[in-house]
Amino acid sequence: MSSQAAALASHLVSARDVSKTFGPRKALNGVTIEVAQGEMVALIGPSGSGKSTLLRSITGLQTIDGGKGTIQVFGETVQKNGRITSAVKEARGRLGMIFQQFNLVGRLSLFSNVMLGALGRIPDWRGLFGIWPEADKAKAMAALHRVGVADYAAQRANTLSGGQQQRGAIARAIVQGAQAILADEPVASLDPVSARKVMELLVELNKRDGLGVIVTLHQVDYAIRYCQRVVALKAGKVVYDGPASGLDHPRLIEIYGPEFEDAFWEATA
Repeated sequence: MSSQAAALASHLVSARDVSKTFGPRKALNGVTIEVAQGEMVALIGPSGSGKSTLLRSITGLQTIDGGKGTIQVFGETVQKNGRITSAVKEARGRLGMIFQQFNLVGRLSLFSNVMLGALGRIPDWRGLFGIWPEADKAKAMAALHRVGVADYAAQRANTLSGGQQQRGAIARAIVQGAQAILADEPVASLDPVSARKVMELLVELNKRDGLGVIVTLHQVDYAIRYCQRVVALKAGKVVYDGPASGLDHPRLIEIYGPEFEDAFWEATA
């Protein structure tokens, strides 16, 4: 392997000159960002800044504009020239995706939802009839224990609290064998106690398991507290990329505007 290929393979994500246009609005405007495997990175910025669009583009859920923009995941090109490549399927198999609305099947038990993480490595008929290998069932229960919701394994997902459902979604990613986590506003719908628990689980997966984590957050205090690196977007462009400790008061006002000052300090008081 060449030194250049080795460098690309060491990256979780390498996005170069990525743009995305919706009508007259540029949601992303020439964004370039690289995230190494094992990093924990927060994407922050005002509403409409492009952070969720960027995350969805990395997973191939959103097609980027044509042109010279490219996105690579685990060293493989998943988007180029405004097209999603065949490599995206393998990339998704290695990515655990966590969403604001949990994406659990409400009528299924929490255990069954977590077992869905195993679908990529078992025959389709087993998943269709819920005939799960014993080893995978053991993995699912271990994952539920790890995230603290094993007592709710038999309960329908739609009867659980938001925090319990989100921890179930994390357990599903563990069963999947994800090598990295992409989380889009995973705590936006949660109370503060549940939100902290979810963020602590993401930190644990990063530090203990070595998983790369990219998480979009509205809560700037969470980004500063839990993430080593922060990338801030504003009007579709990267306006800050550096350590969380570098997000001082003036820089935050520059990113969010003067009206952010009172809201931020009230929220963290």
